[in-house]
Amino acid sequence: MPKIVDAEARRQDVVEAVLRIIAVDGLERASLREVADEAGLAVGSVRHYFAGSDELLTYSFATVVDRIVRRLKGALPGVAAAAPRSPEQRAAVLTLLGGLLPLDESRAVEACAWMAFKNAARIRPFLAPVADSSHREVAAIAGQVVAALMPQDEPQESLVLEAERLLATLDGLCMHALLQPGWMTAQMCSDVLERHVDGLSR
Repeated sequence: MPKIVDAEARRQDVVEAVLRIIAVDGLERASLREVADEAGLAVGSVRHYFAGSDELLTYSFATVVDRIVRRLKGALPGVAAAAPRSPEQRAAVLTLLGGLLPLDESRAVEACAWMAFKNAARIRPFLAPVADSSHREVAAIAGQVVAALMPQDEPQESLVLEAERLLATLDGLCMHALLQPGWMTAQMCSDVLERHVDGLSR
């Protein structure tokens, strides 16, 4: 009796191969042939699930975004449930925001792919819709974090500016950690993030 292949599981195997290639050699190497080799599949098998490289990369980008956003949204209830500016709220915020940073191997691979895809979206229009929607989703979560940390009577303009500053800090930490891992370690990332969060809550 022929073995039944789980199509979604196979797509995820292919996505994992894409992410490994990006982490080691960059997005440019993520061709159908290279991805098939990395996944231990024939090119025809990959084409069975993805019509071409554009579809494969778009799906991989959306998968990374979905993982990150689900992780962030999963931590939001902890922020909302804690008393304002309490140690519990601070811990919940740091846990949530740490979900964006390369603080362990799996998050480092995701962060590397996420940054590579966002950068490629500037010159590969087929990636732009995912890049735009991912920015809006993450920005909305950053806005909720900032609103939870800052005084209730803070002007809306100030909240928007602080949300953008938080996003810039997170992107900067991510990029710095990926480019200079010997200096910007997971501990250094956490320390900088803590300093930023403490500044917001003041």
